[in-house]
Amino acid sequence: MSRKGPRSPLLGLYRIAGRALSPVVPALLADRAAKGKEDPARLNERLGRPLRPRPPGPLVWLHGASVGECLSLLPVIDGLRARRPDLALLVTSGTLASAELLARRLPPDAVHQFVPVDTPAAAARFIGHWRPDLCVFVESDLWPNLLDAARRQGARTALLSARLSAGSLRGWGRAPAAALRVLGGFDLVMAQDAALSDALAALGARTDGLLNLKLAGSPLPVDETVRLEEAERLDGRPLLLAASTHPGEDEIVLDAYAPLAAGEDAPVLVLAPRHPVRGEAVAALARSQGLEVARRGAGEAVTARTQVLVADTLGELGLWFSLARMALVAGSLVPKVGGHNPLEPARLGCPMASGPHVENWQGIYEALAAVDGFVPVADAAALTAAWATALSDPAAMLALAERAARRAASGTEALDAALDRLEALLPMPVPEGAA
Repeated sequence: MSRKGPRSPLLGLYRIAGRALSPVVPALLADRAAKGKEDPARLNERLGRPLRPRPPGPLVWLHGASVGECLSLLPVIDGLRARRPDLALLVTSGTLASAELLARRLPPDAVHQFVPVDTPAAAARFIGHWRPDLCVFVESDLWPNLLDAARRQGARTALLSARLSAGSLRGWGRAPAAALRVLGGFDLVMAQDAALSDALAALGARTDGLLNLKLAGSPLPVDETVRLEEAERLDGRPLLLAASTHPGEDEIVLDAYAPLAAGEDAPVLVLAPRHPVRGEAVAALARSQGLEVARRGAGEAVTARTQVLVADTLGELGLWFSLARMALVAGSLVPKVGGHNPLEPARLGCPMASGPHVENWQGIYEALAAVDGFVPVADAAALTAAWATALSDPAAMLALAERAARRAASGTEALDAALDRLEALLPMPVPEGAA
């Protein structure tokens, strides 16, 4: 690596393993594509063989693993574009869902690619083609061969909004030479909290301040035309939302909705699974309980008879937050998921409830709890009670939402500081008219 640290036997073995696996990687990717886990038309990208040309000028490569990380990158992309319109922007991710999201949310001139597998050959091809001037990784998806290839070529590297689990930190601690070589090679490191910043420093990384990109995001997009259409279909009926549910939560949500489902003015439940591919299974579960169901992914709309709308589409969560009387931020009623982003409803003024399993968002939930910015619920009965309050006392819930919205607006200064530091790592812009 160009920056720095001792040679690591563990990373040497990692490279050897990557070389040994290279011949079988195409077959493994083809098998994943057959199972719907890869885009078969874009497997060349996963092998580090891009078909798109490199744009001219200085290029920033930004990488996020999946949907959540890519959403975190959007304010960085917007900030870089505003400060340096001369930059070419390349964004990589590893999942089909993130590719669909970025196709809708990236600036028109930004390029999306699937991140290549981290073999030495694929990494060298990828870096040799794109020749990034600056590489920005977010949270924890770190690829040693890609970082090595970028640094050897002279690219500067940054780790923003770093979030490593206790297990990952223990793993790096058992391999100090590898940690110093990978983590210590970053030119900029901003962790999500002070404890993690200290832990990374102990492994040899820099400490350049704190940044939690999840606190710095913009509101989710809402198509105003579609919002008015859906409001008209509701015809005054209130809407309750369960956002980003996982297996095991749909049953809890439907049990919570059951006592509220009867009557002419009964609320519509929008049940939005985290992974839209589960849409039909979620719809079948609701139908098995005798409920009238529409599935948005199948082109079905809310009617006067609809009780449950399964929102199995991507990119429309902002729409439902903007219409909901109260949203459950799911991923929180079952263990091992860790919760989802409570700032998304907060930024759109939507009152929210959450279950107890929010390990991935613990600090943010603590800050929201300090201002009474959400309703904690542990089971179906508690969720029924929260939704009933939202229906009977909307003024109190709107006050709760306003407190959460104020807390959600607190990340702007840290983002500005991060953009200042990123800009300092970039080549100077070429003056207009210069050769």
